[in-house]
Amino acid sequence: MMTIAMCSVAQETSLVGSNDRPVYSNDSLLLQAAVEEKVSVNMPLFQTKFTADPSPMVKGDTLFLYTSHDSSPEDIPDVNERSSAGFFMYDWLLWSTTDMVNWTEHGAVASLKDFSWRSRENGAWAIQTVERNGKYYLYAPLHGHGIGVLVADTPYGPFRDPLGKPLVWQQEHWEDIDPTVFIDDDGQAYMYWGNPHTYWVKLNDDMISTKGEIHQLPYHIEHYQEGPWLYKRGGHYYLAYATTCCPEALGYAMSNSPEGPWEPKGYIMRPTPRDRGNHPGICDYKGHAYVFGQNYDLMHLDTFVHHERRSVSASEITYNTDGTIQEIPYWLDQKPLKQLQWLNPYRRIEAETMAWGYGLKTAKMGIPNTGVVADMPESTGRRNMYVYDINDGEYIKLRGVDFGNKGARSFAVVASTTGRCALTLRLDSKNGPIVGSMEIEPTGGMEVYRTFRTKVKNAKGVHDLFICFSKVSGDTRLDYWKFERK
Repeated sequence: MMTIAMCSVAQETSLVGSNDRPVYSNDSLLLQAAVEEKVSVNMPLFQTKFTADPSPMVKGDTLFLYTSHDSSPEDIPDVNERSSAGFFMYDWLLWSTTDMVNWTEHGAVASLKDFSWRSRENGAWAIQTVERNGKYYLYAPLHGHGIGVLVADTPYGPFRDPLGKPLVWQQEHWEDIDPTVFIDDDGQAYMYWGNPHTYWVKLNDDMISTKGEIHQLPYHIEHYQEGPWLYKRGGHYYLAYATTCCPEALGYAMSNSPEGPWEPKGYIMRPTPRDRGNHPGICDYKGHAYVFGQNYDLMHLDTFVHHERRSVSASEITYNTDGTIQEIPYWLDQKPLKQLQWLNPYRRIEAETMAWGYGLKTAKMGIPNTGVVADMPESTGRRNMYVYDINDGEYIKLRGVDFGNKGARSFAVVASTTGRCALTLRLDSKNGPIVGSMEIEPTGGMEVYRTFRTKVKNAKGVHDLFICFSKVSGDTRLDYWKFERK
């Protein structure tokens, strides 16, 4: 169910912003106003799971975003740890978009279980996935046990370990964290990593073996802490990173070579007491440049008591003529991302495609994805997913849905339920004009899906779409939906 944090005086005054105002108090009001649609701000991209360490990869018309996964309390195996502030991370997730505002979840693409040589049952930290010659390589830190690599034939997996051992493991220290991989124009691949020191090595063309020795930068990049992100743009090489803690910000350095030397250029987003950690992922997509990072804004809808339950946000960035990056404000101080293309509602839209769906959960069909390593399968590849944990007052929002000049005549949804669920279609807000409604009735079991249809009126042109839920009893799952012109 959706809840909004209400802060105690002690919590409100625990952090103070640069203008001496209580950060928690102001952000609580801002987040509440955003959920109630009284203001329009740049909220986290995903709401069905807690996410961090964003790793974008563009392939064709699609932007794929890999993330790490902070477990929700119910997914932590030890019940005594469920209120802990620590990290509980067991797998890695995948999301995709073609418009930057409506994202489709693909669930877990890999987990710690895919590395048989791992030494711990927790610690699925920051990864990066790159494509080369039709293969997809996922580089993952197994902290204190090196950096591994998984390989797949598709961005969705299944990912498999071709080595059965670490790709890199410097056993003399525990700085094997946050790998980033970049393939230069000449085909040479590089991998950077490290906290608090920075390391790099060349990779062979097979992407699963190293070439030459491991190098440690003989100097410390100003403010560098962890989370490096290596890329090239306009003849300049960039190394973005999370800055020294705490709080961590988004900093970057530039060079004329992927091997350095690196000249620090300041902040992409400067430190703020509204956040504790960060991790950059940067890409160009459809003529725009984006930076992805992380925050605690989703968790702050429920509580300001600190836990490592993070959320990923994104912002468009601008480069100056000399290649430097213009600094951006904190995520919540920005407007939402601009939509790059309208959504076509006359095709199958997976229910787990949404711009906002706070309070809902998702899972892969046939997999009890509890968040516990022992219960997880190995990387499964692409699988159909469903939306569940539906309660009264919750909704799925989609931005910029193009119904066309003639409009839609009907709506169909594929769902299963052990009870009932009223579904109302509204335009432009959760209290906006109703264009259709239906009741999802018992289907004979949670694994038994049926198609439910209703007539639609006055759904023309481009609107935000709200699929609203009420009168919920029993358990309901949504597979996919589509509008029809007939």
